[in-house]
Amino acid sequence: MIAKTLTATAAHAPRASGTYSDVEWKARTDLAAAYKLFDRLGMTDLIYTHMSARIPDTPDHFLINPYGLMFHEVTPDNLVKVDIDGNLVDGRDGDEINPAGFTIHSAVHHARPDVGAVIHLHTDAGMAVSAQADGLLPITQHSLRWYNRIAYHTYEGIALDLAERERLVADLGNHHSMILRNHGLLTVGQDVAEAAVLMYYLEQACKQQIMAMAGGRPLIYPSPEVCEHTAQQYERAYPRAGVLEWDSLLRWLDGTTGPTGPR
Repeated sequence: MIAKTLTATAAHAPRASGTYSDVEWKARTDLAAAYKLFDRLGMTDLIYTHMSARIPDTPDHFLINPYGLMFHEVTPDNLVKVDIDGNLVDGRDGDEINPAGFTIHSAVHHARPDVGAVIHLHTDAGMAVSAQADGLLPITQHSLRWYNRIAYHTYEGIALDLAERERLVADLGNHHSMILRNHGLLTVGQDVAEAAVLMYYLEQACKQQIMAMAGGRPLIYPSPEVCEHTAQQYERAYPRAGVLEWDSLLRWLDGTTGPTGPR
């Protein structure tokens, strides 16, 4: 059973930042902020989606939400630390991890040492596009960021079979974003900021596609040359998502920039 219960010797909450190394605490605060961000944006599915962050000074360990908590309940100190084999390294008595979440996140963290964070969400627009045969269409400026730069993984059922990990990472390859067919969206990044901002814009691109198609009129497709040119513009101007956006998102979450924020 992947979702294991901690023994009575596990650490108890509340725990202060001094309990952890500085780099682990940074990973915890950033990951908890991402949960808060996507909760505020309404990109949740009760307790059933998950985000993880590798701990830089112990790269075989990653943080993930305890199974049973909604996004707004996740805090830096209640994130669970697990190893690549699914053993709970640090958490509270009774903590478990989502078995499907472990399958997905352990696969990526094991196969992609360049990845510091993984986000998998079941968003309305993302799931809708994941069910469309043509996938993400190059019809908006947002979507052109992913022109010929997004992976697809065929649906195999709820991700409880550890054997699926090999196929999932083979499909992901060296991409930073993947549409899980009939399922949802997945983004990865060097850190939480990169994965989170990619997820935000990928969902925006999917939402815009659904809205455009709902209009019932023919869609305008830029030429392949313009599509590739735009994708390269993104790569040159914004080689790493989140660098410019993350601090402003944190200020928005902290309420220091007023009520207006991303939609």
